[in-house]
Amino acid sequence: MPSRRSAPRRSAKSAPAFRQAVRSTSPVWHRLLSTVTETNRLGRLIGSVLEGGEVLALSGPLGAGKTALVRGIATGLGAPARAVSSPTFVLLHEYRGRVPLVHVDLYRLTAQGEAESIGLGDYLSGQTVVAVEWAEKAPHILPDDRLELELRHRTVQSRSIDFRATGPLSSALLARVKYGARLARKRPGEVRWRNLKGKASS
Repeated sequence: MPSRRSAPRRSAKSAPAFRQAVRSTSPVWHRLLSTVTETNRLGRLIGSVLEGGEVLALSGPLGAGKTALVRGIATGLGAPARAVSSPTFVLLHEYRGRVPLVHVDLYRLTAQGEAESIGLGDYLSGQTVVAVEWAEKAPHILPDDRLELELRHRTVQSRSIDFRATGPLSSALLARVKYGARLARKRPGEVRWRNLKGKASS
């Protein structure tokens, strides 16, 4: 069985405004997504601020937008979005972008041993971003420090998403996402969805 390694703890290096955002990050951040386009845009923002080593634990019912969000994350990382599909049958896909992305789908898991046999621990090295769909099926294989994203249906088109950070690395990531979202609201025509690292490229 592969060893489970936690990603190394790293401090966020950023502009003063971003450091303030880190300090003010609340435990849960709630967002409403009216269209698939908005889901993809949010995913691109998340991808643009990932630095490597983060774990994203996605949960929610079928059709809630988990794979669409991961597709946007891949785009934000510079990986080809069209290649992203739900890895339901092979459990795990790898994509190459600015940093590596591993996309895991635990939907068909029927036993705890199956989750442990996919070798997820091999990717928790501090360099690879890991996005896990149906993370609620096997939380024991995930590191303690992870960004939890719970998606829910609201209407046929709209979704809601709750972000919850569980440690310092995920808290810094959530702060970067929130900071980027604020910039996008202020300057929607100027913010480019790429590696913000605490400040927008505009």
